[in-house]
Amino acid sequence: MATGIRRHDLGGRRAIVTGASSGIGRETARALASAGAEVTLAVRNPDAGRQVAAEIAAETDNKAVHVAELQLADRRSVRAFVAAWVGPLHILVNNAGIMATPEERTAEGWEMQFATNHLGHFGLTTGLHDALAMAGHARVVNVSSVGHINGEVLFDDPNFHTLPYNPWAAYSQSKTANVLFAVGIAKRWAFDGISANALNPGRIASTGLSRHVDPAAVLPQSFDPQGRTGVSVKDIPQGAATSVLLAASPLVEGVTGRYFEDCQEAEPLTPGVRRGVADYALDPGNADRLWALSEELLATPLPG
Repeated sequence: MATGIRRHDLGGRRAIVTGASSGIGRETARALASAGAEVTLAVRNPDAGRQVAAEIAAETDNKAVHVAELQLADRRSVRAFVAAWVGPLHILVNNAGIMATPEERTAEGWEMQFATNHLGHFGLTTGLHDALAMAGHARVVNVSSVGHINGEVLFDDPNFHTLPYNPWAAYSQSKTANVLFAVGIAKRWAFDGISANALNPGRIASTGLSRHVDPAAVLPQSFDPQGRTGVSVKDIPQGAATSVLLAASPLVEGVTGRYFEDCQEAEPLTPGVRRGVADYALDPGNADRLWALSEELLATPLPG
């Protein structure tokens, strides 16, 4: 079982893991189910999700593994998922994501990485606020990336309407947004008993995250999705360990608004080192600004 919840009983807890049909999302769901949680796999492809759910149920002897369709870049899909949820929610792991895609836009004209990695999860999480508050001591986990150190949220043009599109700048801002969203939740929802943290899972072998990477894209300095730069590469259980720790371990009870890596709170970023957390990603003012921007965008009329 992933680090942090060995011998920990999650019986009676209900969890949602987005992007749980493969990679660290699947392993996070498996670890939570193995500890007795009821787990819903929120996935783009329900058929693939049902196959994974059956595998997890067999591996963990936990039959309470469910599947629901969720298209994060489609506000109607997010709203339908929220509307269908009944009862308390103890754990929400915002794991799904895409990386460095060629320029693509939603029906609203929003840049796809920002829409998928941040806005979809923002709409999902705020929509599930009452379910999280009902649970008491609920946890939200945002899977960010060391890639956040490559750039802030581009508040003046987050959807690249005037800026030239750069796939890595778009990815970086979406991962910074994941951290800032946790900071925003920590400020706003503490009185509801809801904690939120973000994390860097590390460089993971054998996941599909880099499947969208344009081979012609210019990679940020020292970044290599295949791990050839000498930075250690984790296997999938190692990559999921920090997500599981933040989702379920008593070791982090009451901790909120922080950024973790390697199952511990990250140190401040040291220039030239691809570890730690950038100060702008934990800045409360940036978190407030992002929250307001996200609410404004999600309040626009649905596209026809």
